[in-house]
Amino acid sequence: GRVEITPLASGSSGNAYRVDCAGRFILLECGLRFPEIQRGLEFNVSGLDGCLISHEHADHSKAVKQMMKTGVDLYMSAGTREALGVEGHRVHVMTPKVGNGINPYWFVMPFETQHDAAEPLGFLIARAGRKLLYASDTFYLKYRFEGLTHIMIECNYAGDILAENVKAGEVHPTLRRRIARSHMSLETVKQMLLANDLSHVRQIWLLHLSDGNSDAERFKREIQETTGKVVRVA
Repeated sequence: GRVEITPLASGSSGNAYRVDCAGRFILLECGLRFPEIQRGLEFNVSGLDGCLISHEHADHSKAVKQMMKTGVDLYMSAGTREALGVEGHRVHVMTPKVGNGINPYWFVMPFETQHDAAEPLGFLIARAGRKLLYASDTFYLKYRFEGLTHIMIECNYAGDILAENVKAGEVHPTLRRRIARSHMSLETVKQMLLANDLSHVRQIWLLHLSDGNSDAERFKREIQETTGKVVRVA
């Protein structure tokens, strides 16, 4: 099954990623204005098999109510559902480490992530012999994964760039602490990738790069050198 990943947006202003696998598609996050999501999906929102939401922050969940109105099934943790205040037959609650079928086409295993939110999740997504890992807004990952073919991972900042920005007065030390406890650094991404079996990986996507504390070209180059894999930046 061919996998095509299309970022509609990535970063603190909004996140949404269309994942097409063997002719079916889902959306990861809906953190944009609904018209932007419609455009990004070429006005085929109702063709989605579902939308997975990692946590309640607006840059991941902004269009949640309109998605429901359009008839899209939403998948999230109980904590996220409560924080967003959404309910109805379109809202499906997922429990960490319990597998879920989405339609008959997808299998999703949610897992806990480390972020300043109610009950944030990452997702291991399987379909048609492909296994995709999605982990954003987490400062580390405590799980290891077997047989991944595609990885979508937050690479928010580099420690040295952030330190320079603090020194230059661009970033307040309090914000620096918050970033370090809620987002994944380049250094952690490298460690996490090397701790996992990458033998089947075809593509690594770096997500949610910080506006001021990252360097897309450098991140791409360093992750390519570390893994020997094709790396794309959202």
